[in-house]
Amino acid sequence: MALTPSTILTGFLGAGKTTLLNRILHEDHGFKIAVIENEFGEENIDNEILHRDTNEQIVEMNNGCICCTVRGDLIVALTNLAAKRDAGEISFDHLIIETTGLANPGPVAQTFFVDDQVATHFMLDAIITVVDAKHGMQQLDQHQEAQRQVGFADKIFISKSDLVGAQQVQELTARLKRMNPRAPISTAHFGEVAIADVLDLRGFNLNEKLEIDADFLKDESHDHQHDEHCAHDDHTHCGHDHGHDHHAHQHLDDISSFVFKSQRPFNTALLDEFLNEIINNFGPQMLRYKGILYMQGADRKVVFQGVHQIMGSDVGRAWENDEIKESKIVFIGNNLPKAIFISGLEQCLV
Repeated sequence: MALTPSTILTGFLGAGKTTLLNRILHEDHGFKIAVIENEFGEENIDNEILHRDTNEQIVEMNNGCICCTVRGDLIVALTNLAAKRDAGEISFDHLIIETTGLANPGPVAQTFFVDDQVATHFMLDAIITVVDAKHGMQQLDQHQEAQRQVGFADKIFISKSDLVGAQQVQELTARLKRMNPRAPISTAHFGEVAIADVLDLRGFNLNEKLEIDADFLKDESHDHQHDEHCAHDDHTHCGHDHGHDHHAHQHLDDISSFVFKSQRPFNTALLDEFLNEIINNFGPQMLRYKGILYMQGADRKVVFQGVHQIMGSDVGRAWENDEIKESKIVFIGNNLPKAIFISGLEQCLV
């Protein structure tokens, strides 16, 4: 049986997650979506309730979608949903998990990789983060949870942009891009988002279609030649927005990103050893990392990505004859020691 693509919907308190989710649950889109409101045993701090009848664990919507509230173990909830579907009691072909506004999405994402039962039924498709245009800057300044939600994102929606001016939206967008250059950013007005922008994004698949998002480096002011690396200490601007947004540059986020690029191939043994070392030492700080690797003696690309200490890799498509062979890796994390990462990767090059 095909794995059910699963989306984690996150965002800080009041960002508009439930507005977006309610629209999905009631829209006539033709999908059968199971929604888990994952509350980690707490009352919903947002007071945003998807359904009023709290005595029912599972509620079926008019459009065939189902919704359930989980105040216990997420793994148990997922396996129970799969069992009910296998028994013919319910039917769904997509899953969305809405986290609480104060949640770190990392442990939710790891659920899909650490439990065999979950892994046999579900696959993590993408993490979607909603950011409030009016309060987003302040929330990012004051709450690391908000920063983590941005750092983990495969897609970011800015909500409530009608409540602020264009300049404020631009400043927030520039900051989000610096924190997470791999996540596309768009606006969501009262949850009005195309279903294709939410489901089947394949943000977590080791899929050569994705590789690294084609323009995730587009904010660089120049391309490096001659084997230079974007994240050298004297290139701290690389991977950042170059719109000279001086106001946004005043924000020193704990969650940040940097990029490594090189046209020299990696030594496989040295790179494996180094990646294992940084994962063991800095895994809890490494929110997301993803890359296309040019390996010595290989005629195909190697695609790899990870969340915290969980890393996976796959063989991608063959290098084209006229294509420049180049490794590109993006790291997004909490106070990662950039110099150590860059120096170590350089020592793994042939």
